[in-house]
Amino acid sequence: MNFSLYIAKRYLFTRSSNNAINIITGIAATGVVLGAMSLFIVLSGFSGLKDFSLQFTNVFDSDLKVIPAKGKTLTFTSHIADKINNIQGVEAYSKVIQERIFLQYRGKNHIALIKGVDENYKNVNPVESILFLSEWFTPNQNEVVIGLGISSKLSLGVMDYSDLLEIYVPKPGKGQILNASNAFTKKGVVVSGMYQINEELDSKYVFSDIEFARSLLNLDSTKISSIEFKFLPNYSEDDIRIQLKEIFSEEIILKNRIQQNDALYKMLNTENIAVYLIFTLVLIIALFNVIGSIIMMILDKRKNIKTLYSLGAKISDIRKIFFLQGVLMSTLGGLLGIFLGVIIVFIQMKFEFVKITRTLAYPVKLNLSNIIVVFATITILGIIASKIASSRVREKLLT
Repeated sequence: MNFSLYIAKRYLFTRSSNNAINIITGIAATGVVLGAMSLFIVLSGFSGLKDFSLQFTNVFDSDLKVIPAKGKTLTFTSHIADKINNIQGVEAYSKVIQERIFLQYRGKNHIALIKGVDENYKNVNPVESILFLSEWFTPNQNEVVIGLGISSKLSLGVMDYSDLLEIYVPKPGKGQILNASNAFTKKGVVVSGMYQINEELDSKYVFSDIEFARSLLNLDSTKISSIEFKFLPNYSEDDIRIQLKEIFSEEIILKNRIQQNDALYKMLNTENIAVYLIFTLVLIIALFNVIGSIIMMILDKRKNIKTLYSLGAKISDIRKIFFLQGVLMSTLGGLLGIFLGVIIVFIQMKFEFVKITRTLAYPVKLNLSNIIVVFATITILGIIASKIASSRVREKLLT
């Protein structure tokens, strides 16, 4: 065994005759353990919070979405449909027509987006999981599904045939509007059901049959706003992207689930990085104690260092002893901190003892990536701290 490592282990695990050195070493080791444990718990908490936030949008957004690069509509013909049906890896796809609309009900108004979808939409997105009340709309029946937020703002219920929800959209055209009554297309609809995803989306969309949306917007039968895809498991998104770009003659933009919610992902990732940097700063402060502990140990073992030097040990070998001592303290402390953090996170997942509300436990998630990040952080910082502390071993100390 390398004698520097052997002595470093002895210094680390053997109590010093100086009680103050033992206390300082204990404080340093405790700081490393608590720092690593705290960093792991916080990263696990943010992983759980990220999944909790995204679960609401994941049931709403498709695996891939095709939208026009210019304008508001795409041309979709039977020839294009045949080519899409031949793409391997596509489990289902749905044509969508989307446009801003004006809603009116009993004197109350609200601006939303109508999302006209075909019958395949249920195969692309699990609509049953977002339905809060009643049923999905029946095609060709002038029925819509609204969000819980829209229902609250308009004081609107379901299956009210006596007082219909009115939908207005501006008529296409150019020039000055001379008669306001002729400027909008108006249709009355029955609300067949309500969906609930989150506060923002619940006030944003009105789902309808695609043919109803097409007639409301006076669109040609070949025009759509977008196409949403669901992939089969284990199929490459990149391969499907390449094939779709070859199918459409016009310029298109392809957005996967992350790109459809890029602002939300950026916000969550930025928060995660910010918290990581804050707790890394706490770890750096804790590792100052490691530097102080090793320097105190160097002074305490001054006679032993002189003896080793007299026996032929080089200055570099002696520095290596205290460097390895610091690395061992940091690494072992980090591993213990991660182990304790894993136990705490597992207990939270199992027993949910920390709650946001009475019924909602704080979300946490055990990720191997978090373990690697914490261990790498504590190891790198420990090496730097140990290098700084071991550099205090100089020839002046041996005279």
